[in-house]
Amino acid sequence: MIQIDDSGSGSLVGGTCIGAMRKETKEYVYDIIPLEFYHCDTFGKKLYLDQVVHIADSLLKKLNVSKNEKIEICRGYMFDALRIYLKENQYNFLSTAIEEPLQSKVEKTFEEYAISLGLPRDFLNYTKYPFHFHRLLRWIYADYANRFSLCKTGWKSWKKYGNLDLHVETTYLKHSKYRCLKCWNKIENNSDVKVIKYHSNKPNIIYLHIDC
Repeated sequence: MIQIDDSGSGSLVGGTCIGAMRKETKEYVYDIIPLEFYHCDTFGKKLYLDQVVHIADSLLKKLNVSKNEKIEICRGYMFDALRIYLKENQYNFLSTAIEEPLQSKVEKTFEEYAISLGLPRDFLNYTKYPFHFHRLLRWIYADYANRFSLCKTGWKSWKKYGNLDLHVETTYLKHSKYRCLKCWNKIENNSDVKVIKYHSNKPNIIYLHIDC
């Protein structure tokens, strides 16, 4: 039996991982919906749903899935177009809740992909899966010029919070419990630091090394 699931569709940073596994043998394959499908007009046209079909078709071929082999796919909206495709092509499929082992496998794949984009592993533990929007937004604003391109900029929430006014100043921290959100190294006690302030759903303060 084949199972298909996704991870990352709810993360501000990165595309979306689509994974497929043959449950009996644990054969696992995946691909990532590129971020370009989450930008502006492309996102509004929901072309990422067509990309799911393209990726899933490729994954099924890699696993040599026959029309008779049972396929379970996540019942979420990400697979709306895939359900139509599978029905039209007479695959033996069922929409259901996908559990272990694929659920954790595809989530771990997306996490590693997000880390490859630059997100610190420890920071992901802080954001809590599936990556808390406003906590990720803090990481983006810590190095906005280099990180905004990693975001799903077609989202309504990005249009609301993705171009906020920033106030930048410097201060002195005698006692520091912070890591620099740009380089992720610890900010030591008795340090001059750069401070970025902005207001999203609440006031936010970001501390950076003075030279970051």
